[in-house]
Amino acid sequence: MTTIYTIGHSSHTPEAFLALLGRHQINAVADVRTAPFSRFAPQFNKASLAAMLAGSQIAYFFLGNDLGARPKDELCYRNGAIDFARLSQMDYFQEGLSHVREGAARFNLALLCAEKDPIQCHRMILVCRHLRNSETLIRHILADGKLEDNHDSEKRLMDEMRIASADLFRTPEDLVEEAYDRQGQRIAYREDEETQRARDLAHA
Repeated sequence: MTTIYTIGHSSHTPEAFLALLGRHQINAVADVRTAPFSRFAPQFNKASLAAMLAGSQIAYFFLGNDLGARPKDELCYRNGAIDFARLSQMDYFQEGLSHVREGAARFNLALLCAEKDPIQCHRMILVCRHLRNSETLIRHILADGKLEDNHDSEKRLMDEMRIASADLFRTPEDLVEEAYDRQGQRIAYREDEETQRARDLAHA
């Protein structure tokens, strides 16, 4: 069984963030942010983060070009919004998943994004959705340091989406997939109207 962790940097101080990683013996971080920069938490800008981690002998890998939620690829947009289903089928996304699996086989690896709660973040709703299998345990490091298995996160997600856990006509997995679909549409990046118009005109 391979274990993959995830964590959101949120507004943690460097000390608190490193303590969370240390508590769970994380020795590699895979950054899945498209743009690894933050005005509100500059300590987690790419260069600062890499240096912070290196100081604690934690490896840093940037996978935002493959697994980020805001790709430049126009094929991933539908009506001005990122379509997670389309994005998940792209070769570069699948390659990114392969890199994560390879990394998790070598390291105690955590996927990094910004959001504190995994059910509000593409690291779970997009990336972990497609890493799930019977041989992989996904565990989310919460802001208080506790671990939440992805299966339990899915239960919270279904509650938030108000999807019953049982249905006479649908399997439990179908219901979970619906929850992922709904949340994916809810959190997907949307272009502003000016950008969308410019994209539409370019293809007119």
